Amino acid sequence: MTHKKNIKNIKGLTLIELLIAVAVTALMMGAMFASYTAVNNSYNQVTDRAKVSRSSRDIVGMMVRDIRLAGFKYYFGKNEEGIEKFEDLIHLSGNEDGRTIDDSHDPIIVFKDTLGYAPGDTSISATTDSKWANLKNKCCDQIRIVYGDFVKGDNQKYKKYRVTYYARPMKNEKNEDDKFYGVYKAKESWLQSDAFPAGSWSSTCSECYTNQLVRSHLVDMEFLLFDEHGTHLFNSGTSTYPQPNNASSVDLYRIAQVDLRLTFRSKKDFYRTVGTDQKQRLVLGLGDQREAENFNDKYLRDSVVVSVSTRNIGLQ
Repeated sequence: MTHKKNIKNIKGLTLIELLIAVAVTALMMGAMFASYTAVNNSYNQVTDRAKVSRSSRDIVGMMVRDIRLAGFKYYFGKNEEGIEKFEDLIHLSGNEDGRTIDDSHDPIIVFKDTLGYAPGDTSISATTDSKWANLKNKCCDQIRIVYGDFVKGDNQKYKKYRVTYYARPMKNEKNEDDKFYGVYKAKESWLQSDAFPAGSWSSTCSECYTNQLVRSHLVDMEFLLFDEHGTHLFNSGTSTYPQPNNASSVDLYRIAQVDLRLTFRSKKDFYRTVGTDQKQRLVLGLGDQREAENFNDKYLRDSVVVSVSTRNIGLQ
């Protein structure tokens, strides 16, 4: 009798109670995981947005510094070696005497819708990828900036540098359908000579380089030129901004302001869903490819727009 009584007094949980406890615990864990996922996704979105925005502004800051230098040259005064003289390097403009636009020393030249450093960039023209066909009408301007400097101890103490920002097509090596552009930079110096055409641009100096990738995942890059009165300097007759080899050259030294816009996208998907109406997601820089290929993605896009004063132009 005592043994049976002890068995009846043992306390515990029934199977139903255990199942209920497991179910409640599962619900609580599910709710906690859902909350963590939501917070983590929000955090990742905020950090991704910050990364895109911060890197975009860093590159724009670099461009602003170079644009402000456009047209700078040394005039009378003492340089670092105490020599009282002015920069007396030859100044080339126009295409007279067999020169080309690539010989130009003009402070700023903008080429609309131009991919690659040179018009005949084989890495672009030789592509057979249909998605990159006719890109020159869909993305990215090129800007060339020329300014002077003084290099102590160099044989040619007075220097002219040419900095070029341009775009080239890129793609994700792990996913060939993920395609975008990259911002590239080139820096060259002018080597003076007595032979025709009195020198040449060279990328062999110690501080020079070509095809340096500055930032990937570019969507579009645009430069607008204005004079001191705010007049847009795009020449409808030549369909170009001021260039030394056509009728627009009269405005080369009227450039007082450069407006630039760079648009970048996130490297990974940013939005969880996209709208059913594709026209809600216009992708600048890809033109009509979006509709032709049902282009629709979940990337974040961020644009930076800056106006820069060209304080040294007009002093030549």
